[in-house]
Amino acid sequence: MSKLVLAEKPSVAQALSKVLGATRRGDGYLEGNGYVVSWCVGHLVELAPPEAYGDQYKKWRKDDLPIFPEPFQYWVSAATKKQFEILKKLMSREDVESLVCATDAGREGELIFRLVYHQCRCRKPFERLWISSMEDSAIREGFKRLRPSKEYDALYEAALCRERADWIVGINATRLFSCLYGTTLNTGRVMSPTLAMAVEREAVIAAFQPETFYQVHLHFDGFTVSGERMGNRETTDSLAETCRKEGSAKVAKITQAEKSERPPALYDLTSLQREANRILGYTAQQTLDYTQALYEKKLVTYPRTDSRYLTEDMAGMLPELVATAAAACFPDVSAVMVNAGQVVNNKKVTDHHAIIPTKELQKYTLSELPKGEVEVLRLIVQRLLAAVSEPCKTAETTAEILCGNAAFKAKGKTVLSAGWKEIEEKCSPKKKKEKENVLPSMKDNCTLPLLSAEIKEGKTVPPKHFTEDTLLQSMETAGANEMPDEAERKGLGTPATRAGIIEKLVQKGFLERQGDKKTRYLIPTQKGASLVKILPEQIRSPAMTAEWEEKLLLVERGDYQAEDFMKEICEMIRELIDTYEVVKGADVLMQKNEVIGTCPHCGAEVVGHSKGWFCSNRECRFVLWADNAYFNKIGKRMTKQTAEKLVRDGRVKLKDCKSQKTGKNYNASVLLETENDGRPRFKMEFENGGQK
Repeated sequence: MSKLVLAEKPSVAQALSKVLGATRRGDGYLEGNGYVVSWCVGHLVELAPPEAYGDQYKKWRKDDLPIFPEPFQYWVSAATKKQFEILKKLMSREDVESLVCATDAGREGELIFRLVYHQCRCRKPFERLWISSMEDSAIREGFKRLRPSKEYDALYEAALCRERADWIVGINATRLFSCLYGTTLNTGRVMSPTLAMAVEREAVIAAFQPETFYQVHLHFDGFTVSGERMGNRETTDSLAETCRKEGSAKVAKITQAEKSERPPALYDLTSLQREANRILGYTAQQTLDYTQALYEKKLVTYPRTDSRYLTEDMAGMLPELVATAAAACFPDVSAVMVNAGQVVNNKKVTDHHAIIPTKELQKYTLSELPKGEVEVLRLIVQRLLAAVSEPCKTAETTAEILCGNAAFKAKGKTVLSAGWKEIEEKCSPKKKKEKENVLPSMKDNCTLPLLSAEIKEGKTVPPKHFTEDTLLQSMETAGANEMPDEAERKGLGTPATRAGIIEKLVQKGFLERQGDKKTRYLIPTQKGASLVKILPEQIRSPAMTAEWEEKLLLVERGDYQAEDFMKEICEMIRELIDTYEVVKGADVLMQKNEVIGTCPHCGAEVVGHSKGWFCSNRECRFVLWADNAYFNKIGKRMTKQTAEKLVRDGRVKLKDCKSQKTGKNYNASVLLETENDGRPRFKMEFENGGQK
């Protein structure tokens, strides 16, 4: 008899098969040693669209709202039907007596498996593989300790609630606002409040009025002190002149203290995405993709985690892991003192521990990996080395000086022991070294001769535009002030979904990336700003959405009923449809569809819509779909910028395309041609001149 092991991706299935000894290949599966191993290729089973519940929903009409499916229907898309049928046959095989859910160990992984299991009408028992690393040793240990499926029933309930709530809010709100305002206005449970934060930030920047301030700086032998900011120039001039006349100052107080700065915590996914954006300029989605690829190569642990600590039973393996990781990525870093107690805390680990490298690093050379994966891997290793290192110890001196009946301050700092900062400097030699500022020796009540007094003028500055780093931070902390301190998960979305939300906002034309390669800002478009202006509070409120996320976590823990959660969502949508009033003058705000160029087939205008870029000539079938199968296949997205280049130049250069066969990245150009009826046809041209 055999066990059917169901993974999420072919690459993961191959890794499991190798450890389990299932090496005989079949059509869509591997078999051997009492195991049959197959895969889902992501979401094989999806929620059916509204029209599946009745022909009346094929057209968008306000009178047909709300749409509350009872029960919800699921279907298998044409693109994944072949693999679904393979799984269905495998589940019905007489020699398969039980299953193992080996999809990603999290909410979405649980949902992917269970939907396939139920859609196939399978009733065979199954167990859960729950691991945080793809190392062979972790897989073997995981199969020795397979967990009962019942332990994850609540996780599945939470996943269903999340999926169905997103459907109900997205479908009903999008149709409501689109019907009322005569243009497609995509809204979502997490997408809309995230957009609202970006729009509100831009409004604050636009309304900001800089204020001029002045400061008196007194210069002594070897150091300078600064006074408080003052808003009046005459008062500042008067103080400076008084100090000059006095010609000296009195030391009112010298304070000295030793300070210890603890190392930074290990990365969870959000903190890694923020750091990679700040340092490397990567988008949140790029960082997730690179980290996922490293995970599947067994080089790092599970990426979609919200914990920044390890479990206590991992402390013993840290010295060897630290030495292995340092040798692989930073050979110039000498022996690191490992303080395991700084990074282990069972109470702060939920489903998965922090992201760390694995011992498999010793089997690789970095030159074998794509550049993006190498840079993210080095970040993860660098953080591990710093997190287990000694604190940075400094001696800080604060001098308070009195002159002209005003108080001035100067601060000095010397490094006693660099600790973890020395590790970071060795790992990132280009990083600016923190400057020491040493104050001369002084005593209380002594008098200092004044060399000069000057006035410096400055202006207050507005908040900065959101980058992916700062938007992720705001998503993570949204609504935190209005939630109880003991709430386990705060903010918009989860570490696993935030990158996708940002990408969707860009893809739908609500946000656009502006700036240079290193610092790119997320700026709301006119379409995005207009949408937020017409959205009611219950749709755009970060606090309310964060509260829903906390309730989903309670469902996951078995402390809140899924039925109650869904009832709240439905009541909110019903109230929205019954009470929402059209914003007067909003039609002026709504941007007309944007022309991005001329059709390469017939010469008519190519116009942007919510689902892609269409030829305005109804007889022509030219269209570049935003959800583009060809681009999805090579790990890329059809963005507005990509569509513009294809229409204008007939080609676009792409970096870090991903091979489905090997998983490796490559650079290439995509060429656009058209069929006789205008339908686009893509070809790939490689840097060496070859075509595909």
